[in-house]
Amino acid sequence: MKDTRPAASGKKKIGILPNLIFMSRWLQLPLYLGLILAQCVYVYHFWVELSDLIGAAMGNAASLEHILDAVAIEGALRPEKLNEQTIMLVVLALIDVVMISNLLIMVIVGGYETFVSRMNLESHPDQPEWLSHVNASVLKVKLATAIIGISSIHLLKTFINANLYDVKTLLAQTGIHITFLLSAMAIAYCDRLMSHPQEPPGSTDPH
Repeated sequence: MKDTRPAASGKKKIGILPNLIFMSRWLQLPLYLGLILAQCVYVYHFWVELSDLIGAAMGNAASLEHILDAVAIEGALRPEKLNEQTIMLVVLALIDVVMISNLLIMVIVGGYETFVSRMNLESHPDQPEWLSHVNASVLKVKLATAIIGISSIHLLKTFINANLYDVKTLLAQTGIHITFLLSAMAIAYCDRLMSHPQEPPGSTDPH
């Protein structure tokens, strides 16, 4: 008996308005390009700070002056030469730059992959492990974790010079850091609930 059913049609054509709305995601492209430029500024800043640190270690007076200006705290005595505390503060500042750069990379790569277009990096040997399962929820958790790391660096820099700050400032910075930590835990918990919803009461295991 001859099959009289109509042939299966191809993919449904997207209407003009839905297609226009969907194409509007490309408006985010200039934003990610702008973040790439911001990444370039951070790279330049990193090398300037690193070159000043190396110059100060080699006895360059101008480099030492730049280093002290960068880490100087109001009310603190300026050392006449590079010491361990100054080196530690500069290194922490460099780590801070690196962590912010990592945050930028996660926003640029993860945001573009999630909200704009696929990069098809599955066969690339340098594909980040986290990018293989990235989505909006995962990206939020990773960003929150990165912000906690950046906040930890700033808090450590404050604690190194704790004697130069009043108690209110120390408590405020500690409270802000704890707030970031609790926020990240809340985001992760909400993501877990959405990814693994609890079984309704009374459900039984079929096995």
